Amino acid sequence: MSNLDRRPAARELGGLAATAPRPVLELLPAKEVRLGESTRVRRLLPTLGRRLVGAWAFVDHYGPDDVAAGAGMQVAPHPHTGLQTVSWLLQGRVHHRDSLGSDVEFGPGELALMTAGHGIAHSEQSPVAHPRYLHGAQLWVALPEAARDTAPTFEHHAVLPGFTSDGLTATVLMGSLGGATSPGTAHSALVGADLELGAGADVELALEPDFEYALLGASGGAEVEGAPLGHGQLLYLGTGRRTVRVRSEAPTKLLLLGGEPFEEQLVMWWNFVGRSGEEIAAFAEQWNAEHERFGAVVGYDGPRLAAPVLPPVPLKARGRER
Repeated sequence: MSNLDRRPAARELGGLAATAPRPVLELLPAKEVRLGESTRVRRLLPTLGRRLVGAWAFVDHYGPDDVAAGAGMQVAPHPHTGLQTVSWLLQGRVHHRDSLGSDVEFGPGELALMTAGHGIAHSEQSPVAHPRYLHGAQLWVALPEAARDTAPTFEHHAVLPGFTSDGLTATVLMGSLGGATSPGTAHSALVGADLELGAGADVELALEPDFEYALLGASGGAEVEGAPLGHGQLLYLGTGRRTVRVRSEAPTKLLLLGGEPFEEQLVMWWNFVGRSGEEIAAFAEQWNAEHERFGAVVGYDGPRLAAPVLPPVPLKARGRER
């Protein structure tokens, strides 16, 4: 999924200085952003005050939106470098095409994982015949130095592992949780999990104390260590937790995101992750020039997105927090 902001801010991410060295309960504000012609999303990461949770560098939550009378999601071909996209649906279907030749439809409970690495282009659309509602999350994972220039790949996993406990049904998207390990390829120590809580659920979830974590309220509402978490909100949990207690009065969906704090410094602008402003500018120039780095998306009917104009000042380091 693309960042369609025509004036995207450049952000330097990474480093341990601003990682909470203890458990916290910090509710992060969302910014509403237009995605394509008809979809509006809640941008939860990066946001004012926090840039990363582990290697998770970008979190958009959208829906549920009634798209019965419209085209639904329509995101034209656009590029990525230095990251992985993790697409997760709660309702609806999405048609993914990319410059590797991948042509895949996926729905709820299926993992669509694209590793951009050296460079890739893709498009995302609701199929012509699509379900009434569209609801999901688009997540980016920053790739570490050793993997950031790797050859691009796309994975589609229709069945994922998980476990049940005390009214909780967990599905593991990335990494490992509760003895279940995702088949999705990860390049750093992290975890992503869908947590479905039944009415009256009360569960103590085991965590890695060296990881930092956040919980996204995807639907319904929950109480996390006594703090309320509502629909479309992101609660940062810090580090040093061996468990987290989650309760729900009604059926609820949460996304757990976590990982070892990301130590490397990197710059994120538009749909690119790099290590310097000069590198980011080169990516944008190559994309607009239709350089072979990104290839072409075959089968999409329409023009591709152009990279926005770079800021008039050098891309500036901002750190993990403002």
